[in-house]
Amino acid sequence: MIRILEKRRLARWILVAGAVLAAACANKTAPPDVASPSNPVQKPGPLHPLDPLTSSELESAVNALEAAGRLAEGMLFPILVLREPPKADVLARREGDPVRREAFAVVLDRKAKQTFEAVVDVKASSLLTWNEVKGVEPGVLIEEFDSPKAIVRADPRFQAAMKRRGIEDLDGVQIDTWAAGLLAPEERASGLRLLRCIFYYRGTSFTNPYFRPIEGVVATVDVANGRVVDFVDSGVVPWVKTSGDLDEKSVGPLREALRPLRFVQPEGPSFEIHGHEVRWQKWRVRVGLHPREGAVLYDVRYDDRPVLYRASLSEMVVPYGDPAKDWVWRNAFDVGEYGVGRLANTLRAGLDAPENAVFLDATFADDFGKPYVQERALAVYERDGGILWKHFDFDTGHDETRRARELAVEFVATIGNYDYALQWVFTQAGEIKLEAALTGILLPKGVDAAKSTGTLGTGAERFGRLVHPYVVAPNHQHFFNFRIDLDVDGSKNAFAILDNRPVAEKTENPSLNAFVLHETRPKTEKAARSHHDMASHRRWRVFNPEVTNDLGHPTSYQLMPAMSSMPYLRPGSKVLERASFIEHAIWVTKYEPTEMNAAGYYVNQNDAAGGLHLWTADDAPIAGEDIVLWYTFGVTHNPRPEEWPVMSVHQTGFMLLPDGFFSKNPALDVPAERAPGK
Repeated sequence: MIRILEKRRLARWILVAGAVLAAACANKTAPPDVASPSNPVQKPGPLHPLDPLTSSELESAVNALEAAGRLAEGMLFPILVLREPPKADVLARREGDPVRREAFAVVLDRKAKQTFEAVVDVKASSLLTWNEVKGVEPGVLIEEFDSPKAIVRADPRFQAAMKRRGIEDLDGVQIDTWAAGLLAPEERASGLRLLRCIFYYRGTSFTNPYFRPIEGVVATVDVANGRVVDFVDSGVVPWVKTSGDLDEKSVGPLREALRPLRFVQPEGPSFEIHGHEVRWQKWRVRVGLHPREGAVLYDVRYDDRPVLYRASLSEMVVPYGDPAKDWVWRNAFDVGEYGVGRLANTLRAGLDAPENAVFLDATFADDFGKPYVQERALAVYERDGGILWKHFDFDTGHDETRRARELAVEFVATIGNYDYALQWVFTQAGEIKLEAALTGILLPKGVDAAKSTGTLGTGAERFGRLVHPYVVAPNHQHFFNFRIDLDVDGSKNAFAILDNRPVAEKTENPSLNAFVLHETRPKTEKAARSHHDMASHRRWRVFNPEVTNDLGHPTSYQLMPAMSSMPYLRPGSKVLERASFIEHAIWVTKYEPTEMNAAGYYVNQNDAAGGLHLWTADDAPIAGEDIVLWYTFGVTHNPRPEEWPVMSVHQTGFMLLPDGFFSKNPALDVPAERAPGK
């Protein structure tokens, strides 16, 4: 049974796709649902239907499956999470009403090639449903990032490939495990659970193996049966033998250190955390860390007015733009194939988050169904936001200025070579911002060129950029899709596209200076699909057609994009088919609780269009309905030498702005802060 399997393991497998996640999956005693109860801003709160499963609830779910005789030897848990109750039930619930608590599990029997979905009543520890899902492969398990390494190291083809490159120290070769990505027809027909392994040289003392790619070698592993089913060696290219480590000793000499800049709140933060609910200024928001989606916002309210019901990262895809055989399969779906939440870092005060941050733990189930604590996985903190509003009167010298304070909820996930810091930020003006910071290490490709020709798009730099002698960083893109279930003053909302247009009629516009903000109100899902349009400064809004402000405007929230990119995948691309959600920046769907991930739930080893592409096929009505907004934005990354051997942060994101939600500036009532000593 599952516990017998656990005892055969040494603790549990830990990942940062080949690197170490600091104590990420350390087996702790049963955790509180939020960290450090000694922190004065954190207070216990009553159990809420949307709270993540506790350690005892996770154990109850596994016990129910065992008692029902469903867990054979070797079965694994790709995911075990709260099954969120029906939205209508949550919204209708009154304080003190019973709390419905159910778990949703995906259970994998690798040997039998079977995947099951289960729903468990965790209060009663009873199995409610058990169904096989045919023809799917769950995402990569934590254990599967480690187990293929021994399989590959024992393969004579790997050993010979390394020796051809002059590498005798086989233990010094780092093996990174990837999802299989695009499958060849024979791989698809095999029905095997496949992983691909790529290689870097770590040696005995280097801490940054990505500095030394071992190019042209890819092993494909049948992880269920423990064998290498395909091995590609496309030929020896030079590999870097020097250090590219990132610690201060390796980088030196260092510039003169700056004088200290401290983030302190001597009277403590201005927010409180009650269970999983954060209260700050007029905001109330429930937060949790989902093992697949990362940070999730629930039941967000401003001055007790509903703004959104649920928001989270729905899917990510990173397609690489190199057509070489050993690169074309690389298109990572970081949510569906790996799960960004379970790869969350343990955050450090003063480094990953400011010194004044309050840290929250997350409780997950490991591959074997056993609870563990991901310590300090979320950070909640106030930060300076610059000037909130200001006006100086030249005639009288009267000056009114308000300094902005913002509340941030942050997590950082490391997925192999890349690191992503995602922050949900709340302002005193009723705004919600999503800030995404991309950093980490570019995925490197070994080449035989030591210098650039100076002309991009040629030679070794045909599909990337030389960032070091014998190392090219290929061109690639990052696409993020966020599922945003706005409930603006209630669940019955509608959708509009906003475009600026110059007035063409000269009789109305004789000086040719006039332009209008044009609103289009699509009535169905297909009509709502929309692209970015810089020429019209396009934005989108979700509004309540039955509620108006004092001026008669329907109350609404507007989505304001930041810089974004279109995909460069050509029509007919298998990657584009898998990630069909990137075909449009905006999708709108009529609310359906099972529609949670833009590319579909089972992405791994699946090259068919799923998710939004299928869900909008019936073209359901969206005017005056409970609707969900799906926003995709992209980053096109043409690497620069200045981004090697580690990238400085690239910022992107979007904003949700009140648009008629108020009748005047909601930040007028923010009191002025006095300068110290005044």
